[in-house]
Amino acid sequence: MVRQQTRINRRDFLKLMGAFAGASAVVTACAPKQVPAADPTRAAPLPVDMTGAPPDPILPSVPLGIIALNRLAYGPRPGDLEVFNALGSTDEERLRVYVAQQLAPDSIDDSEFEARYAAAGFETLHKTHEELYYDHIANNPYDSNDDTYWEWYSQPARELVDATFLRAVYSKKQLVEVLADFWHNHFNVYFWQDEGVPLLVSYHRDVLRKHMLGNFRQMLEAVATHPSMLYYLNQNNSSDAGPNENFARELFELHTLGAENYFGVRDPNTIPKDANGIAIGYVDNDVYEAARAFTGWRVDDDIYEYEDGVEKTGRFLYYKPWHDRFNKLILGRYIPADQPDMQDGRDVLDLLANHPGTARFIARKLARRFIADVPPESVVEAAASVFLEYRNEPDQLKRVVETILLSPEFKQTWGAKIKRPIEAAISMMRALNTDFTRLPGGIPWMCSMMGQALFERRPPDGYPDVKEAWANSMSLLYRWNFAVAIAENWMDDEEQKRVIRTDILGQTPAQLRTAEALADYWIPRILNRPLSGPDRQAVIAVMAQEYDPRDELPQDHIDWILPAMVEVILMSPDFQWK
Repeated sequence: MVRQQTRINRRDFLKLMGAFAGASAVVTACAPKQVPAADPTRAAPLPVDMTGAPPDPILPSVPLGIIALNRLAYGPRPGDLEVFNALGSTDEERLRVYVAQQLAPDSIDDSEFEARYAAAGFETLHKTHEELYYDHIANNPYDSNDDTYWEWYSQPARELVDATFLRAVYSKKQLVEVLADFWHNHFNVYFWQDEGVPLLVSYHRDVLRKHMLGNFRQMLEAVATHPSMLYYLNQNNSSDAGPNENFARELFELHTLGAENYFGVRDPNTIPKDANGIAIGYVDNDVYEAARAFTGWRVDDDIYEYEDGVEKTGRFLYYKPWHDRFNKLILGRYIPADQPDMQDGRDVLDLLANHPGTARFIARKLARRFIADVPPESVVEAAASVFLEYRNEPDQLKRVVETILLSPEFKQTWGAKIKRPIEAAISMMRALNTDFTRLPGGIPWMCSMMGQALFERRPPDGYPDVKEAWANSMSLLYRWNFAVAIAENWMDDEEQKRVIRTDILGQTPAQLRTAEALADYWIPRILNRPLSGPDRQAVIAVMAQEYDPRDELPQDHIDWILPAMVEVILMSPDFQWK
């Protein structure tokens, strides 16, 4: 249907956002900058913001439940804050109980989500890794020149996207969903890589979700031996005749030690060692030597045909004829020649998983996700200490996450981060009680237009987790478009018969007839707190239009304008902070 007018024209919207301190408030709403202390024995610290930007605004404090539900979860659904507040008599008790519940996901009654998941009728997500490879890769029954071939080949990955959104919106195991997103970005694999697209289901389920609250060393080997990672970082063709350094480099730079522990192109013998003789950071030579250690780690896919000992199962394969059998020197540790199968690579994983630099890097990234773009060093050091203390325990990562979430800094920080596009989209659907079972294709597409298509980060570094990456005009414009589409039910996929509904009028008490009353209902309903006086007046003005704020409004005016007022609240800086 072609509309004769829009509810709010662009000029009025920009004026309104000016009343909210504009989108720039979202950009600058972060914690005070922190400058790392210099340490001559460590790698160079990360860059510090020296742009001369104006001081960060001082935001009003919010209840702890709002902090918890916007960081441990994808934002509260209606009633979630009340449930949180009923968990104890003090904020500390409530948070402790909520964190304990979320860190024990198997104890949570998730029947609402499970019913939706069953109704969605996913056809491939139950398949084992071997079944995914056999059914969708090795024995695809369709002609490769037929569109149906691609539909069948990619169906598991596309269903994974649908299921991931479904879980994020409806599952009560919210911390699990936040961590699943965190670890996929940490161990990033691009959705549309040339080989193994269907295997993304196995990677996400059997590696990331399985180990997210477990042991990092076990997770690291599960990542290193999964075909999705082997394909993505070209490890599948790395042999002694030509070691490919892609996986080894990202293993050091992104998965474990991080760039903060990189000493550049230097003689490895010049790097300081710790008490155990292990280098405190890495150089390029460590990457090259590690690449040799992982030669022969590949996929059993017979890509060259007729190789002895290679079949077509799609499983991990240690292919000894390709392994560089000679001695190596990595992080100051001598690795002798002719070790047992896979031992060279496992020695590298042991070195990295037990390294203090890895502990700090992982702790910093988790603290960045849950607290602030520049997380307090006190939290980083505390979490890193737990990481190392429990390095051999099966619940190591659970303890690290718990340390961060129960830290004083977690409780005292608000607005030091903004929601990334996918977080904003999911939190809008949760706040509005949006109803769907199978996701219309327009939802992932609009997330991609905001800059964050799910599982589609091409570089191996994963999507960034700082405000500067997302507080730009294009991303914010598409957030507005998404808010409009969700609030006004414009996202149905008629061809696929996928429907998504938000009943704003049905969720509004019928007796509320004035602009003031409607604004005062929906502001706390979405934000779980009041807006400042000027911001509240701006929302009321959108609803009132030509009427007085206390006038009883005609029903057709309410029908027409109320969704627009809700969209404005969704686009307020208050909704974007976390």
